[in-house]
Amino acid sequence: MDQASRSVTKYLRQASNQPALFSFHFGTLGEYGGKWAVAGPYCWQEIDIEEWSQRCKSDQLDRMLQMLISRSCGSFRRLSVSGLSNESIFSFIANHAGSLQSLELPRSEISDVIVEQVAGRLCNLTFLDLSYCKRIGSHALETFGKQCKSLIGLRRAMHPLEVADKVCQDDEAYAIACTMPKLRHLEMAYLLLTTRGVLEILSRCTNLEFLDVRGCWEVNIDEKLLRERYTGLKVLGPNIVDCFERNFWDDCSDYADYSDSSDYSWDFMDDGVGVYEGESDDDGVWDDEQGLDALEVRFYGGGFNEAFSSFDWPPSP
Repeated sequence: MDQASRSVTKYLRQASNQPALFSFHFGTLGEYGGKWAVAGPYCWQEIDIEEWSQRCKSDQLDRMLQMLISRSCGSFRRLSVSGLSNESIFSFIANHAGSLQSLELPRSEISDVIVEQVAGRLCNLTFLDLSYCKRIGSHALETFGKQCKSLIGLRRAMHPLEVADKVCQDDEAYAIACTMPKLRHLEMAYLLLTTRGVLEILSRCTNLEFLDVRGCWEVNIDEKLLRERYTGLKVLGPNIVDCFERNFWDDCSDYADYSDSSDYSWDFMDDGVGVYEGESDDDGVWDDEQGLDALEVRFYGGGFNEAFSSFDWPPSP
């Protein structure tokens, strides 16, 4: 191990005893001899592989999720992944979700039936993203609402082509209104809703601060009514005037407090080398250590301790 690698490894070992130090990101861990840094379960509080998952094969995604969640030992608080292709991996996630607060599963192949079976294990959720999940409907939303009583954020946007064969989706609006009274943030872009369905949500979800109904062309809510009855509520749509996209967690003070704490937060990104394209399992990609080395790992957290303020981070090789 060269001097730079020894310096990084020594620094990481010291930092592991002071969680607030993590405020940096680095590339392949193996190059610095620091694989030990990702062994502890509390390093996996936040798992975000949404972008990467859109470019990988379904079997690769399943194995990566199994590896990352197993590493967390049930301590992960946020999971963001796109395109779950089977219900068994969804069940696996639920079985290890004792600490999970934010679950983002856009474009996933989950059904009302599997939601009814596993939603009780997701009872700590405060934010849920079910956008572009075509196989679920009002029954799944009702089940989530009844089992996840702390939900304050729901994202349920759809693509116009995915709802072209439907007549009306007010049943989803009623399911939300009846079972998710604590909602503060709700996105329902391009659902086939009517004014009646949206008003039902507004009358029951009295804490609502933001509502996205872009592309819900049958919704027509009087602006005067909104100003008089729902002060403090921001409504986006139904007309589309921009490509606005809002990050719910930026506005959630509870989560902001958590993000600024000493807990670790991880973001996984494709390293640009194309490790997963055109390579077989024989290449050893899915060995625990090598699988992690194929990703860029980013740490987020508090500020640096004064003892390390002058640490000279070595240049990447």
